[in-house]
Amino acid sequence: MSKYNLVQVGKNCFRYQRTGDMLVDVELYISPELCKKVESGAIKQLIDAATLPGVYKKVVGMPDIHEGFGLPIGGIMASDGEIGVISAGAVGMDINCGVRLLQSPIPVNAVSKRTLEKLVKAIVEQVPVGVGQKNKLGFKSKDFNAILTQGIDYLFKKGLAVATDLEHTEERGYFAGANPDAVSKTARERGFYQLGTLGGGNHFIEIGYIDTIYDQKRADRYGLKKGNITVLIHTGSRAFGHQICTDYSKEMLKEAERLGIRLPSKGLAAVPIHSKCGQRYYQAMAAAINFAFANRQIITHLIREIFADFFGGQHTLTLIYDVAHNIAKFETHFGRKVLVHRKGATRALPAKDPANPSCYQDVGHPAIIPGSMGNPSYVMVGLCGIEETFKSINHGAGRVLSRRAARRQISTDDLKKKIGNVVINTPKFKKILDEAPQAYKDIDQVVMAMEDTGKAKRVARHRPLAVIKGED
Repeated sequence: MSKYNLVQVGKNCFRYQRTGDMLVDVELYISPELCKKVESGAIKQLIDAATLPGVYKKVVGMPDIHEGFGLPIGGIMASDGEIGVISAGAVGMDINCGVRLLQSPIPVNAVSKRTLEKLVKAIVEQVPVGVGQKNKLGFKSKDFNAILTQGIDYLFKKGLAVATDLEHTEERGYFAGANPDAVSKTARERGFYQLGTLGGGNHFIEIGYIDTIYDQKRADRYGLKKGNITVLIHTGSRAFGHQICTDYSKEMLKEAERLGIRLPSKGLAAVPIHSKCGQRYYQAMAAAINFAFANRQIITHLIREIFADFFGGQHTLTLIYDVAHNIAKFETHFGRKVLVHRKGATRALPAKDPANPSCYQDVGHPAIIPGSMGNPSYVMVGLCGIEETFKSINHGAGRVLSRRAARRQISTDDLKKKIGNVVINTPKFKKILDEAPQAYKDIDQVVMAMEDTGKAKRVARHRPLAVIKGED
């Protein structure tokens, strides 16, 4: 429970009033029940962010909030686009960790458990999973540089994406401003062999189906059909982004000291956006964003080929949408150009927002909210009023147990019982105890906490049938 005095100021909205060195208030969008369980450390990190130079309007927390490095997971901070700062720790280690949802025309009753087991095996043979795994793609250095600067657009030219993949990806799968020269040799070496790999931790590939539709109009527009097989892919920039965050957090710490910028913590090391260091980090971050979009696209291509082998080429997987979680982007909010840091938060543009892709302009783009292993996931959409959160919603369920605590408190029997009949790629349940559903908040409570604010709503629910996880 937090030791900070949060005052409820609206439906599922709590505020910590500006005090001391804070330049803006902190607002937390969460239910009263979940608010009681928020760690003091996570609130402290929001308060710390509110002291950074140029921080704008408010610092925001989402209902899946938990303590992280610098800014908490589920934290949103906007910096004035001219005089504000940029912080590697406020973006996160896994730059553009994100999730995409694919829909097939295959009905769930046409896929047996045996077929799911074979699908899982085939995917794992093509997509390396777990920490430190290397890809089997045979990309050359020139391909890697092109991906860092062009993102999915380069893969489209190579025949590894279709035209709708670009339109159905945040930023069209390409983030401008990337500069491979701003990336360290170590980061490049760590990232080169990890394109097309899943990784460990909370990353996953999940085969499931749409079991509930809440908003038929939007579900129809998105192409979601009740009872049809779906695929979720959740991964990011892997060791490439991690190294960039590590490199620039150290550099920003030194540069802030040189410039006389008072920092509330090492994790929130920050420099002026338009400083040399700030611009180089932005260029490196952009490269990692493009890497991550491409990573999810390559995995998509491999899974599409597997589905074609299993079900026939006519049973294609259509990308519904791909959203980023850990990212900093220049946007206009409350009439001002700001750099929005979303860490463990998802952009959710409402209908008529000009930044929506044209195909979703009149309904708002889908926001994909993955649940923890074995639990449902949701498709949501932002509504009028979402501006109060810088047009952001939660990115998942959020942890309640650290990885160490989960391994200590949850048994393999507990995990097996919780997962039930869901197919898992590994028989070594002890290796994935840190990702057990019991280590996370209840996804239904978290999603409803956001919906009850009136700023977002559910469109559809995805139920898992099979989950591929890598060992951390």
